[in-house]
Amino acid sequence: MAVDPAPVMKVRYSPLEQQFADVDEVFEDLKALVRSTDFTLGKVVGEFEEMFAAAVGSKYAIGVGSGTDALKIPLKALGIGPGDEVITAANTFYATAGAIAETGARIVFVDCDDTFGIDPELIEAAITPRTKAIMPVHLTGDMANMTRIVEIAEKHGLKVVEDACQSLLAKESGRPAGTWGIAGGFSMHPLKIINVWGDAGVIVTDDPEMDRMCRLLRNHGLRNRDEMEILGYNTRLDSVQAVVGKWIVAKVEDIVAARIRNAERYDAAFADIPEITIPLRRAAKGPDERAVYLNYVVFAERRDDLLAHCRANGIDAKVHYPIALYRQEALHHLGYPAGAFPVTDRHTETIISFPADQHLQTEEIDYLIGVVRGFYGR
Repeated sequence: MAVDPAPVMKVRYSPLEQQFADVDEVFEDLKALVRSTDFTLGKVVGEFEEMFAAAVGSKYAIGVGSGTDALKIPLKALGIGPGDEVITAANTFYATAGAIAETGARIVFVDCDDTFGIDPELIEAAITPRTKAIMPVHLTGDMANMTRIVEIAEKHGLKVVEDACQSLLAKESGRPAGTWGIAGGFSMHPLKIINVWGDAGVIVTDDPEMDRMCRLLRNHGLRNRDEMEILGYNTRLDSVQAVVGKWIVAKVEDIVAARIRNAERYDAAFADIPEITIPLRRAAKGPDERAVYLNYVVFAERRDDLLAHCRANGIDAKVHYPIALYRQEALHHLGYPAGAFPVTDRHTETIISFPADQHLQTEEIDYLIGVVRGFYGR
């Protein structure tokens, strides 16, 4: 494995330093917030929610404390709890399973396919009389096959709550991620497309009763200051984070467009490398489809060697995720044996993620491409 004695260039993964290099405008808005003392579910939270709903194309947006809560709260609003089951993808991030577990429901995994979405042809075999919902995960910035998933859910009388945390503004058939089911959850963790200065999340829905229940559940179940309608949680979106969110959401179309351009540059550069397989991209299916590339992911032969080579040459490549969720110690109680989800297992051994964010410079992308091509002797 060829390693430069000193990397020619450093290519970081997180764009946070660049994204928040010039935030004088944000600080001015924060000063105004402090002067207003409107810190809890204030005016700015409502303004952000309206902007987010408009960006996603939903009727309602409800700000909450984290992306995990943006998944849990809709499930609780549906009455899902102990004795129920929720189907989700075996290759997802920890928070998806954590949100289901917080309701008391049982997590039921289904394998993914090579688009990284839950394999819809395996869902029906996982449905039991206890199944109440399907939580498809739009992973890496792409979308699960929502047309088929919604068909299955309607056939069996199940609700769909989308984990859209990684795929803000992705589309299938012109319809955005998060708007196919009864609700969708988004994260504004610092590594997401709309990111704030800590944890935050947003629920979107077109259903007025779901909107009403989520607003109750995020704020102790309070109908007003003096009346508690149901038992709820304290998971309000902070006004401070709403200020930051407004600043970012106004830029989201440009952010996504830049990520798509960067991904297309990578795809073209890696297309003739036999050892790299480019997954099927929603964006390649037509003008009504869009992947947004929170993570640019490919399948690579000798993945671990490639990862080491990239890091030795200054490139902060990642693996999302090296240990399948169903094999994590915390989920051993579900009883899934090793090998239960072969596609998910294969992905843990072959996927690699490269930075694709809007702040990457052309020379950084070209350097990364050169390092990868050089590793495979191209």
